[in-house]
Amino acid sequence: MSTAIIERIKKEIESLKDDTTFEEVGVVVTVGDGVAEIEGIRGARMMEMVLFDDGEGKSLKEAMQYTDALYGLILNLEEETVKVVILGDTARVSEGMQVKRTGKLLSIPVGEEIVGRVVTPLGEVLDGKGAFKMERDMAIERVAYGVMDRSAVNEPIHTGIKAIDSMIPIGRGQRELIIGDRATGKTTVAIDTIINQKFEPVETRPICIYVAIGQKESKTARIVRELEEHGAMEYTIVVSTSAADPSPLQFLAPFAGAAIGEFFMEKGKDALIVYDDLSKHAVAYRQMSLLLRRPPGREAYPGDIFYLHSRLLERAAKLSKELGGGSLTALPIIETQEGDVSAYIPTNVISITDGQIFLETDLFNKGIRPALNVGISVSRVGSSAQTKAMKKVSGKIRIELAQFRELEAFMQFAGDLDQDTKNSIDSGRRYTELLKQDQHVTFPFFKQVVSIFAANNGLFNGSEVANVRAIENDFLSMIERDKKEVFESIESERALTDEVASELTKMIAEFKNTQVHYYA
Repeated sequence: MSTAIIERIKKEIESLKDDTTFEEVGVVVTVGDGVAEIEGIRGARMMEMVLFDDGEGKSLKEAMQYTDALYGLILNLEEETVKVVILGDTARVSEGMQVKRTGKLLSIPVGEEIVGRVVTPLGEVLDGKGAFKMERDMAIERVAYGVMDRSAVNEPIHTGIKAIDSMIPIGRGQRELIIGDRATGKTTVAIDTIINQKFEPVETRPICIYVAIGQKESKTARIVRELEEHGAMEYTIVVSTSAADPSPLQFLAPFAGAAIGEFFMEKGKDALIVYDDLSKHAVAYRQMSLLLRRPPGREAYPGDIFYLHSRLLERAAKLSKELGGGSLTALPIIETQEGDVSAYIPTNVISITDGQIFLETDLFNKGIRPALNVGISVSRVGSSAQTKAMKKVSGKIRIELAQFRELEAFMQFAGDLDQDTKNSIDSGRRYTELLKQDQHVTFPFFKQVVSIFAANNGLFNGSEVANVRAIENDFLSMIERDKKEVFESIESERALTDEVASELTKMIAEFKNTQVHYYA
């Protein structure tokens, strides 16, 4: 770990140390709707944790050791009182109850052993596997790294989804928004990205963090099971809050996930975090803010809702070599209503992120999965987040699909079409079919490169659109069986050499000669 990061950590630890020379105690004046008003703790700080006293006369340190200790978080500093959101069961708090300052800003315990676990935003384990060894307390709210501490985003995060890796590449340290209506496959894209990391070399494989914000517990349990079945929980952490949890816990969940990600980033490792979803996060923050009597603004959201998401997403970064070169990549998810990307929260998050993957209901209903709208989707990092091999083959596919979309719209009004137009439409349909993928079926980048190269060089020409995926599967199987060194070369070199390209061209011709039933 670099000296600069160690110094920063030391300063943080000093600022978070408990002040054991005194116990400043206040009293609950009013309590209701998850918010307590407390009198008598004048030295309180914003985002400081307070401990509700159970009346058993334990000291502060003794009370903090108990697993059922009830904490609150100071969010409003007023003239005579402070307002605290209760991080747990409100029914346990009553008027007249004593409250102790902890002298500690809200933090989450983190260590290497947290990998593979399911935890709450406060670091409590939910998977029944016992406690994990803590190495550090990470402050949940931190100032993001400045521009001089960062380096350019130039390494890819491979999602395993051909349409994304070829046309909307995601780089390590980027913030790429996944946006679309309910039930269009947003979570599936994020989970597939996590699952696909198993194809990455262990030394460069990112630690993945999935943050469930106000999700059904059954959905979170299903996702954990799917990750376990695909061997992805070995490098994944799940931070879970359910719809039944208080709004303060839902508000804290993504910040806790970011703190865990920063722990690994500062060790020089790569981390990938999914926020599912920030629409529910905004609603939880609105609910909490209104209960704290903060003034409402547009759509009743508080005035700092933009700042809330910007300070969260700014924590995604690719650190400079001097700071260890680690990265934190963010995939926030936003749910739209009727495809309206111009609503308040969607436009806020679009303006903060480095691009968006837009999933469309109409495409989903047509059976195009992932239902990616290539026209609206964009990556502002672009080809600098692609390997040389993918960069070499992906240029043609975007042009073909753009032409196809225009011609498809024109075709509805036109009568007879000339042969060139028909060929372009047929080619666009084959590319569209090639980019379809089943749920949790991901492709390592070297197989994607071969598939797209084959499409660009006529493998599917003369075939029915319905046969495209079968041809692709058989062609990849043939290479796996007869010319495995092609895959190995692309994987190790991360480039498509002239020799490999020549070998692939020969194999395309050989396949078309031997598998004539596809081209009848």
